[in-house]
Amino acid sequence: MDPSLIPALYDALMVARLGSVGAAARRLGKTPSAVSQQIRHLTEALSVPLFERRGRGLTPTAAAERLLPAATRLFDEAEAVFRLFGELGGAAATRLRIAASDYLGRPLVVPVLRGLVAERVPVAFEISTAHSEEALARLERGDVEMALVSLAAERAGLSARRLFEQPFLWVAPKRPAGADWVSPRQRLESEPVLRLAPGSLGRRLLDGYLAERALRPASIVDVPSISLVVDYLSGGIGVALVPALAVERADRMRLDIELADLPALPVALVTRRGRPLVPAVERFVERLEREAGRCREALRAPLTPEGAPPCSPGPAARRGRSSRRR
Repeated sequence: MDPSLIPALYDALMVARLGSVGAAARRLGKTPSAVSQQIRHLTEALSVPLFERRGRGLTPTAAAERLLPAATRLFDEAEAVFRLFGELGGAAATRLRIAASDYLGRPLVVPVLRGLVAERVPVAFEISTAHSEEALARLERGDVEMALVSLAAERAGLSARRLFEQPFLWVAPKRPAGADWVSPRQRLESEPVLRLAPGSLGRRLLDGYLAERALRPASIVDVPSISLVVDYLSGGIGVALVPALAVERADRMRLDIELADLPALPVALVTRRGRPLVPAVERFVERLEREAGRCREALRAPLTPEGAPPCSPGPAARRGRSSRRR
């Protein structure tokens, strides 16, 4: 092995992650020409082209796509070695970068972080919010070490630790007092439909459901996050397909909720395969699994209007409401 290729490989990894030599140079604190020189050095040594130009940026070639996962693992291991040196020398916390779906923050991530801070576990967090598909893309690029997401399918090169299964719900603002109960699903063509960003799992599920049943909403409101979707619903506007945990702490007395006829999906902690085990990070994982157990139990609770997770009242409850109105 030629040790001089290691810095060049790291520069190439940064270019692949960020999409351009200029962005990689800024991240690395180098000049673009210095990064370009390293890329040429690595390309000549390997006799394989690593990048091709696409628009104003660069994209990895097929050969580079095969190389990058192994390079990512190499630098993961290197980081673990230097982290160990830091721990032996009494240095500060382990850094852990996580991408998480926004609606998982309050019920799952916040209690875990609060516990770690109270225990003074030496780990420093960088947490970014992204929908599940984008969070997994960041993990594959090496921008983060972990992704906390709803998982539609396993990904090559990634390892998923399933935390709990989560159903999806149709949710709409509660209809006015005295009005007949109409399920949120039946209101899809008559009220504005709240839709997540393109590329998100929630958007794909909603679009697939509407297309399969040839439903055409009268109005569509594109919303960037599940949390904002719930804000719209609580404010009295829209119909939406949301994961059950997203409405766990919403004001359910203001919402009509119906269990969606869609398969439940796992919420999972996803990492790259072969990640090094670090004690402080494992404490985070242990606490996360413990908190996930609480979420799992909440999602198993009886499906009543006041329960968790909420759902639409059953036929008997609807008959009861009608008789009371009469």
